[in-house]
Amino acid sequence: MKAIVIKGKLDLQEVELPTPEPGAGQVRLRMAFGGICGSDLHYYNEGANGEYVVREPLVPGHEVSGTVDLDPSGELAPGTPVTVHPATFGTPEAGIEDRRHLWPGGAYLGSASTWPHTQGGMSEYLLVSKEMVRVLPAGLTLRRAALAEPLAVGLHGIRVAGGVAGKRVLVSGSGPIGLLAAAGALTDGAAEVVATDVLSGPLERARALGVHGTVQVGVEEIPAMAFDIVLECSGAPAAISPALVGGRRAGIVVQVGMVPNEPRPVNLAPLVSKELQLRGSFRFDDEIDEAVQMLRANPSIEQVITHTLSADRALEAFAAAKDSETSGKVVISLWQEDDGATA
Repeated sequence: MKAIVIKGKLDLQEVELPTPEPGAGQVRLRMAFGGICGSDLHYYNEGANGEYVVREPLVPGHEVSGTVDLDPSGELAPGTPVTVHPATFGTPEAGIEDRRHLWPGGAYLGSASTWPHTQGGMSEYLLVSKEMVRVLPAGLTLRRAALAEPLAVGLHGIRVAGGVAGKRVLVSGSGPIGLLAAAGALTDGAAEVVATDVLSGPLERARALGVHGTVQVGVEEIPAMAFDIVLECSGAPAAISPALVGGRRAGIVVQVGMVPNEPRPVNLAPLVSKELQLRGSFRFDDEIDEAVQMLRANPSIEQVITHTLSADRALEAFAAAKDSETSGKVVISLWQEDDGATA
């Protein structure tokens, strides 16, 4: 089978790999689309995602969709359109029994955090455990379904915040995760959603989604104490301090965007003086099911995808994804003939 493989820093190739055979409890999928995530960009551009170094050829991709190719149990018919929950959960731990995504020993598609690495879905075929498969509802295209995983990340941040219905929400950073978090907040009934970014392109895409306002950081000031909830989605340390200014007294700030695992300066004075609650948000548990239904009901969310390139143009796709001024979500079409089919 064909696969896109990262062999190290700036070393991405299309290679031939053996077509896998499903074992007990597994399903083989024919892949259709794979979205490029920030972690994929780090693996390609730096040869590592934080402390996780590419030590063997790594197939990237955890934002995926496709169709069932072979289910030995016969429960899922060939051609059934699906997306995938990319996590394999680890060992339950006292105090977090209801937070499977935090259990130690888990794995994630397309990740060098495990040894051997957990191979991702930017390949012609992918083997997954049956419990990872999410059958798509009627009307949801395979292309749009590739947004289920990143949308679930945004929805988990909203859950960590305690919900946004009737609340004023600031979304810090209008990259793909920020855009999808904003879409989720709008759908979940936020009274006001304002998006920020340092670049004009992402803000244009946020306005197209229907946010109530935008702020270009460095050009305009974030309204002080104007928001009940702040979803910090940029992961840029320089963005965190301005985001804290926007939170109202006793407001909630959720750090959704990944940040470097190293000391970085952040002004915590607003956190103290306003008794802000700063909460972390890591991946998601079961929010992908909500994401699938939201994508079915709101086709306009698909506009977050700005580029769709074929697998033989993967290098172009990764370059486009790195340019956040001109690109939102970039997806790669993975050799399937009927890529845009609906369920």
